[in-house]
Amino acid sequence: MNPATDDKGLAGPTAGDDSRSLGAAVGHAVVDVPTAPPDQTVSMTLDRLSAGGLAVVRKVVVVEGQRPVGLVPIERLYSAAGEETLGSVMEGDPPIVTFDTDEELAAHDMADAGAGCLIVVGPGGGLVGLVFPEQMLSVLLAEHDEDMARIGGYLSSSSQARHAAEEPVLTRLWHRLPWLVIGLFGAMLSAVLMGAFESELEANVLLALFVPAIVYMAGAVGVQTQTVLIRAFAAGIQTRDIFWRELVTGLMVGLMIGGLFLAFAVVGWGDFLVALAVAVALFASAFTSTLVAMVLPTVFKKLGADPAFGSGPLATLIQDLFSILVYFAIVSLIVF
Repeated sequence: MNPATDDKGLAGPTAGDDSRSLGAAVGHAVVDVPTAPPDQTVSMTLDRLSAGGLAVVRKVVVVEGQRPVGLVPIERLYSAAGEETLGSVMEGDPPIVTFDTDEELAAHDMADAGAGCLIVVGPGGGLVGLVFPEQMLSVLLAEHDEDMARIGGYLSSSSQARHAAEEPVLTRLWHRLPWLVIGLFGAMLSAVLMGAFESELEANVLLALFVPAIVYMAGAVGVQTQTVLIRAFAAGIQTRDIFWRELVTGLMVGLMIGGLFLAFAVVGWGDFLVALAVAVALFASAFTSTLVAMVLPTVFKKLGADPAFGSGPLATLIQDLFSILVYFAIVSLIVF
């Protein structure tokens, strides 16, 4: 969109370009605004503005050729001496964004600059139009709603969050119950697994005392990792961006809780082999829970499903079963 001089001596960007795109600053630009060179006098500018013909007369864009170099608010024109030039009364270094600047970034630029408008320029630096504050209110409101939804880390927009909060009971059940039923089957399977190691438990009842601790710690470590990952998804961060840091964190957490529990169990019960088996199982379950907590939400996201509904119960199921298996496998190797 290049400025075209009209018969009033003021220039306005031509509005015949269909290059506007949704989500970009250019989609909010008012193109029918007055422009004038910096050597034009205030009185000449007011005379030409009084002739009308422009949709918005709030700012005069001062241009050199087609490039905007300043802004003159209309109230400043009326308070300035008529012989002064626009170059002497203009606000220099005006806030400028390119036509393809994201609308949210444009809104922030306007707020940061404390300006009454933004100048939008085309690929060659020529004036496209002006964006005024009232046009950006809806952008800021939508962004605010989206950010508030992201704080929860579960849904990508506030409309989805509101829908999930207001959905009827039957819909709530449909979204949640299938995964909880899977979890119930997992609990049944864990009971079967415990029964498979009945002879070991009868031989050393102390082993049964530590099963809740193993299962709980595996789930707790997994929930922390999964929460961080789902919130990262909401912020546009991918699994690969945090994978190794979370994995190393899981290893370090496993080492620390395993070491602490080893000392506690030895002091409390005096059975070093059982304490060692529990410590190794805690380390292994913390590491594997971290891995599971990253893989499942990633898979759900790739499948287009909300990772908050399904990956939590499914991850808990896998973590519980695996931690029991690992625990008794280690017990069989170390204790018996």
